[in-house]
Amino acid sequence: MPLPLKIDWTLIDTVLLDMDGTLLDRHFDDHFWVEHVPKRYAEKHGGTVQAAKEKLYRMFRSQENTLNWTDLDYWSEQLGLDIPVLKEELNHLIAVHPFVTEFLLFLRQHGKKTYLVTNAHGKTLNLKLRRTRIGSYFDGIVSAHDLGLPKEDPAFWGKLQQVIPYIPQRSMLGEDSETNLETARLFGIGYLIHVGRFSSTSVPSLSERFHTIHYFSELIPRDGGMTVNI
Repeated sequence: MPLPLKIDWTLIDTVLLDMDGTLLDRHFDDHFWVEHVPKRYAEKHGGTVQAAKEKLYRMFRSQENTLNWTDLDYWSEQLGLDIPVLKEELNHLIAVHPFVTEFLLFLRQHGKKTYLVTNAHGKTLNLKLRRTRIGSYFDGIVSAHDLGLPKEDPAFWGKLQQVIPYIPQRSMLGEDSETNLETARLFGIGYLIHVGRFSSTSVPSLSERFHTIHYFSELIPRDGGMTVNI
């Protein structure tokens, strides 16, 4: 387990935040791909929902850690379904995690440059930002599809510096993916925060390599100062 971490906010200039599972409840995404897409696939192409799940899960796994994993156009073509339209059918499930807005306000009040950095496809981004209205809290929003690399690729973080002028040692990354946190650590990002409560319907996870929080309120100092221990 990682040793206790003291965060001195005066030493952090930039905060990079993932979207799905980090700022937003991943219940929407999990339910969409695990249940909704197989159901609609079976309705269109025939066969049972269970058979559709077995087939689609194999296809999904084959594209893990690639940009195709989150590319809605790719999956629309592969599955013969209009994935963006299907996402709209479940948009009522899109939700912001508790205390996210409070954390974003804290960052703004203290002059931290804050960026949304996500693997999500542009069409997913548009849907979720329209639904949640959190886009205005960020100094910039970057999709991995814009850079041509997923965050799972160690080269991603260097390429990100071409569009966001951040100093790794004075930056924080909040993520629910340990794989992405590891590539960020290899690049030298100084403060790595694992979000264990990625879904409101799943048991929170605890990282053995990174400092885990359940809510971003854990990163907001409560004594009026600028330090917090996790």
